[in-house]
Amino acid sequence: MKFYTFAAQCVHMKNKIGNYQEEINNLKAKSVEEIEAFRIKYLGSKGILKSLFSDFKNVAPEEKRELGQLINGLRASAMSKIDELKVSLDSTGIGEKFNHVDFTRPGFPYETGSRHPVSLVMNEIIQIFNKMAFSVAEGPEVEDDWHNFTSLNFPEEHPARDMQDTFFVDLPGNFALRTHTSSVQARVMESQKPPIRVIAPGRVYRNEAISARAHCIFHQIEGLVIDENISFADLKLTLLYFAKEFFGEEAKIRLRPSYFPFTEPSAEVDVYWGLKTEADYRITKGTGWLEILGCGMVDPNVLKNFDIDTEKYSGFAFGMGIERIAMLKYQVDDLRLFYENDARFLKQFKETF
Repeated sequence: MKFYTFAAQCVHMKNKIGNYQEEINNLKAKSVEEIEAFRIKYLGSKGILKSLFSDFKNVAPEEKRELGQLINGLRASAMSKIDELKVSLDSTGIGEKFNHVDFTRPGFPYETGSRHPVSLVMNEIIQIFNKMAFSVAEGPEVEDDWHNFTSLNFPEEHPARDMQDTFFVDLPGNFALRTHTSSVQARVMESQKPPIRVIAPGRVYRNEAISARAHCIFHQIEGLVIDENISFADLKLTLLYFAKEFFGEEAKIRLRPSYFPFTEPSAEVDVYWGLKTEADYRITKGTGWLEILGCGMVDPNVLKNFDIDTEKYSGFAFGMGIERIAMLKYQVDDLRLFYENDARFLKQFKETF
């Protein structure tokens, strides 16, 4: 251990200050990190200046004035050098670049997302019907009884009104989560006179058991055409054109007689899925066909509810489930996958972003 007299201590400190001053004068920095390291070294709570002021207590009284000025000059010089280096970096753009970096963010490469398969399919369907001059209409998801049921020819005793099929909302006036986007068609007929040619995409709700083939929340696109001399042949041709545009020229559809309160006659439309795998048998119940939509000619009672002349105008309507279409397009055998937000499943659709 070295022991210094007051005079030797003063000379030693002067030499140290001189060396530090030379280091400050010659200092250069290429990054914000280097400037920060220099600041901590000299001006930090355990830095060189802190140490010098600590040693200053042991200096002889007659030397304190001179040494105090030297230490204060060193501190001013260090602060000035830091400002100078920052200005130098800013002038090259490096400082500005680093000032805007969030060092808490994850490193590269960033994970990129993708569109949801339901969104991809919905957008594609909309584009196909846009080619046939259909416009897009939207409406509320919480709907009143008139637009969701009564105006569409649902009898008071119809099972769709019961609790097992509909999510009723506790609001004054008999409201429910819409069970189909046909309610949007009702609002269009209420506000627009024929000719009408619209599609209504959106989310709908039904109180159903969740399985590989069904869900309580799903998406629909419904279509409505009202004009003079509209026939069932127009409906069939429209749906066949859609199927070939979406599934390819080899696509096959079939229409089966059915019943819907708002159309007469009515039909259900199936698209051929195939029977190549065990999943095909499970999804199609061994038939090879998968139901994708319901359709029919608009019931005259519905037209009358909106003061549309049934002697002059006729129309057709259809509604398809987006998830069912997506299952066909992407060969997904379980509808629940669309709602589980499993990143492993969703990443498969990055290429179609």
